[in-house]
Amino acid sequence: MFASITMLAEAAGEAAQHAASGGLPQLNPDTFVPQLFWLVLTFVTLLFVMSKIALPRVGEVIEERAERIQRDIDAAGRLKSDTDKALADYEKALADARANASGIAKQTREKLASETEAEKGRAEATITAKLAEAEARIAATKTKALTAVNDIAAETAQAVVSKLVGQDVSLDDVRKVLQPVAVK
Repeated sequence: MFASITMLAEAAGEAAQHAASGGLPQLNPDTFVPQLFWLVLTFVTLLFVMSKIALPRVGEVIEERAERIQRDIDAAGRLKSDTDKALADYEKALADARANASGIAKQTREKLASETEAEKGRAEATITAKLAEAEARIAATKTKALTAVNDIAAETAQAVVSKLVGQDVSLDDVRKVLQPVAVK
């Protein structure tokens, strides 16, 4: 390790002697003219390469980018107008659907009301028919009951008269006598 440090120190000493003898070549006034020549030549070459090759390509890229941005802006505008139109169509369709639903609901209510009225009319007709039929049965039953009551009354009256008078009276005679009473 000591050997490597010694070698580095010697190399540094030699570099210092070389710098002291001639100095930096860039700062030597004797070499300014060739350096300026090469600087101008390099600058002109670089300027030529940049103006003919690199800058046109950069310009093309910038123009293409500007055109792409403009196309994107135009497409976004079209999409926005399409979206606005679609939204307006959707809102119109929604309003039409609501109006249609209201119409359907109204028609359904009217249909149900007419069906209810028709069913009510049929039920009333059925009830009226059954009521008339029941009244006819009641009248027939009443007539039958009155006939049975008249027969019972005639038989009872015959039995009472037979017991009271002691004679047998015919059933037809008793009915003739009771008939004016039954009519009233």
